[in-house]
Amino acid sequence: MDIVVNEDLKAYIEPMTPEEYEALERSLLAEGCRDALVLWGEILVDGHHRYAICQKHGLPFQAVQHPHFQSMDDVHLWMIDQHLGRRSLSVFQRGELALRKRDILAARRSQARVTLPPLPPVPEDAETVTEDAAPVIEPAVSTPEAPVEAPPSREALAKAARLSNTQVGLIEKIRKQAAPEVVEAVKAGTISINAAAAVASLPEDEQRAAASGGDRELKEAAKRVRESRRKPKEIPAADPDAAAGAEDELQQLRRRVAELTAEVASLRQQLSELQGG
Repeated sequence: MDIVVNEDLKAYIEPMTPEEYEALERSLLAEGCRDALVLWGEILVDGHHRYAICQKHGLPFQAVQHPHFQSMDDVHLWMIDQHLGRRSLSVFQRGELALRKRDILAARRSQARVTLPPLPPVPEDAETVTEDAAPVIEPAVSTPEAPVEAPPSREALAKAARLSNTQVGLIEKIRKQAAPEVVEAVKAGTISINAAAAVASLPEDEQRAAASGGDRELKEAAKRVRESRRKPKEIPAADPDAAAGAEDELQQLRRRVAELTAEVASLRQQLSELQGG
């Protein structure tokens, strides 16, 4: 049996920790490979660690074809659903997988909106075309065989990943704004998703500098961000001289308005007398 290991698929899901891998190896050596590997054609989809251990020790294994894969997106969605049920995944890992699923479904739904190609241009001598000329065949409209699944709402996404809506929002912010070093820190459990989301609001160079300082500096950076949000804006103290100058200017404006009002009234009076005379 020829089995192809696709490195992109192998890396699509977070790898086991060394401790988890050693535990799996001990289990396979003691009990054999009881769970079949899952294939898509010759491509290995599920069971990369089991396959590697079986190859290393010459252990027998079984492999089955998944009957419903039609594309790599189908493979990715299936892998995500399988791994979301793992208890060993961290909060960030579950959220990241759920957001990946949403992105795939959103892209698939967008691609499902079929746009017809433009019709060929009409020849200049179209009026002289004879009945024997070959008719122009319009392109056929392709329709999807089945309805395309809509991307999940944030509530549904959070439920599938066993997270709160707030946690999903924080993880989404980390994915969009965090520097790679900060993402690695939260994946490693060095900082919490709350701290990572706070650090992600900083400019990228400041994030990298904090990450280079280790977990302590990252936590300090997150603390500074939180404190800056809680700190009320300082209201500058009033300048007595400036206040006095503003008051004088206000009085002058009021006097000028009064003078203009009196002048307008006088002009109206003169106009009235001229019209009456």
